Amino acid sequence: MINFLKYRWLYFLISAIVIGAGMFSIVNWGFRYSIDFTGGTNLEYRFDKNIKEKDIRTISLDNKVEITDLKLDENNLVLKTKPLTDEKMMQLKAAFGHYLNAKITTLRSETVGPLLGREAINKTIVASILAIIGILIYMSFAFKGFNFAISAVLAMLHDLLVVVGTYSLLCHFFGAEVDMMFVTAVLTTMSFSVHDTIVIFDKIREDDQLGESNNVEEAANKALTETMVRSINNSMTIIFMLLALTLMGGSTIRFFIMTLLIGTITGTYSSPFIATPILVWLEKRKSP
Repeated sequence: MINFLKYRWLYFLISAIVIGAGMFSIVNWGFRYSIDFTGGTNLEYRFDKNIKEKDIRTISLDNKVEITDLKLDENNLVLKTKPLTDEKMMQLKAAFGHYLNAKITTLRSETVGPLLGREAINKTIVASILAIIGILIYMSFAFKGFNFAISAVLAMLHDLLVVVGTYSLLCHFFGAEVDMMFVTAVLTTMSFSVHDTIVIFDKIREDDQLGESNNVEEAANKALTETMVRSINNSMTIIFMLLALTLMGGSTIRFFIMTLLIGTITGTYSSPFIATPILVWLEKRKSP
């Protein structure tokens, strides 16, 4: 049996550093938001020849189109602007074709209002709160102890802070944007975190019921020793797949996959090294 809990101070220190860096990024740099939250028009064109960013900006300015973001990869253009009417989008496309003497293929053309993102976020927050309450109630009855539920929820909040803080760093340094795919990735991370924690807690409860341990710390170390390899093997299959998608997938889903990757790693880490030490601490406080 390995004494994992001996180094609990190190686990909390690592988490504090990672979460602290993320909180620093959120306070100082915040996030970059997609048009789902800010509102605007998203245009994606493919030209039959390579074009220059300077020409795109000049033509857009001449047509009184305000650009909020521009990504150019040889002959592929992704343009985000303030909201445009259908007539204005057609006018801009015609201007590109005329002045650049190029044939243009429209890959995407959409205009979104800011209310869509806000409404989705509000519904997500409500759904998350209801899910947390449901987890508290379920685990309290399933494990016949409120400490199990509290520990699992705190570990889940730990994962949430890690993912959100790290994504703020990605926004600042790599140009990621908060969109609906990011919201989906966050919710997926929360569910994965609780799933892995329940496996460990169930083993701790089983050892206690069989009388195989003299105290909760010994039961926790035994449970971690028996489940650690399984948890790592299970997570590595997901991590390898996400790494492949991050390296080989398209740019439109890259940050979504990276968020899932970060969430998978922190979820695998928090179950044995955050949730379990918290549970042991709470159980020891309860004991006379």
